Amino acid sequence: MSGLLAHAVLASLFIFALAMGLALIRLFRGPSAQDRVLALDYLYILGMLMMLVLGIRYASDTYFEGALMIALFGFVGSFALAKFLLRGEVIE
Repeated sequence: MSGLLAHAVLASLFIFALAMGLALIRLFRGPSAQDRVLALDYLYILGMLMMLVLGIRYASDTYFEGALMIALFGFVGSFALAKFLLRGEVIE
């Protein structure tokens, strides 16, 4: 891996970690339930992006498969939370 790519990977991981910290603040202090759900969505997206960057860093396919699983479970969880907030029940 070239030096420029290594620095870019470290910088992006740092920025993603900072964004995760800000999303955690919004998750815990959100004024409404909708804000908390959006913060949770943002957290799973950032987790997926960090896994993808780590996959590039270590040249491993396992990280990409983990990112795919995070995306799948995050989407299903977001859908269930949105349905619960809208109707008050998940299963009809």
